[in-house]
Amino acid sequence: MPEMPDGNFTLALVLSGGNALGAYQAGAYEALHEAGMEPEWIAGASIGSVNGAIICGSPHDRRIANLDALWNADRGRRAHGDQGSRTLESARRTGAAAFTLAAGRPGMFVPRNLFGPWWNPFANPEPRSLYDSSPVVATMEQLVDFDLLNSGAPRFSATAVDIETGEDICFDTRTHRIEANHLRASSALLPAFSPVEIGGRIVGDGGLSANLPLDVVLGETAPRPLLCIAVDLLPLRGSRPATLGETASRMQDLVFAAQSRRTISAWQAIFDERIRDGSARSVTILHIAYTDQSREVSGKAFDFSPRSAAARWRVGRQDLCSALAELRSGNLAVGQPGLSVHVQNGSRHLEQVRGALGPIQG
Repeated sequence: MPEMPDGNFTLALVLSGGNALGAYQAGAYEALHEAGMEPEWIAGASIGSVNGAIICGSPHDRRIANLDALWNADRGRRAHGDQGSRTLESARRTGAAAFTLAAGRPGMFVPRNLFGPWWNPFANPEPRSLYDSSPVVATMEQLVDFDLLNSGAPRFSATAVDIETGEDICFDTRTHRIEANHLRASSALLPAFSPVEIGGRIVGDGGLSANLPLDVVLGETAPRPLLCIAVDLLPLRGSRPATLGETASRMQDLVFAAQSRRTISAWQAIFDERIRDGSARSVTILHIAYTDQSREVSGKAFDFSPRSAAARWRVGRQDLCSALAELRSGNLAVGQPGLSVHVQNGSRHLEQVRGALGPIQG
């Protein structure tokens, strides 16, 4: 097997939000782990911060096992896939999502008792969310060694948003001691989950502002070239929807994926200017998105079933393995001046892309 390119670069892993779709990121990391490519820096938003904390806060030989403990992915289907009827699979996934919406997800969140303004005989304050995410604190304390996480090797960053001011917030192990409540705050998507008070701020899901937190990594200057593998759970491109469920699913994708497109386009413009004044560092982005969502349903973000987690894990691993194979082949150069962005097309081949800051002509 051809060798990886000269390792004289910093490897960063950026993980987006996407709730139950996060098992895809576990599979993507497994591919990196098996290739011996361990990130020096992981940045995550929402469920990406949870996955990232487990990776950074686990001993090297326990990282995959701890991710598996979180996702409970069916090992048999993770290896061989699921070839069942699409109709039956859609019904199963819809049922799994409905069950989570009604009963919550053990170890992560539980439904609140909602009285509502029309029936509140005990004058309870109106809840700020549909679910209570406090159970995730115990889960994180079980799966993450927070002393190891805060040792800074690898470096870890979790993003969030100040709910009152709208400011972006970054919790970074270089400047903060990160605990379970920071991860809970990073994944507190309103109104499903309550914002969390951190340092006097009321903080919510980082995905409300930047679902793929590239700004954290690209905003830092360093002399070494950077290879940034960005794993996005919600794809920008998708099929034309034919049903109401497909329309709802596509809406979820676009709300968050369009953020990533604008972010990348803005950074390409910034790096163009830096090249002109001679101050641009070398950055290569491999943007790997979970695009094969033909079996997903509109409630995909709440389908935590082991079978669905296994399917996402398997696809994530396959997508990242394909990207690494092209990296090994030498078709993709790391270390060129400026910012180059490569995405996977429908046949899993990497192609270099260039975004536009403004809208295209209709």
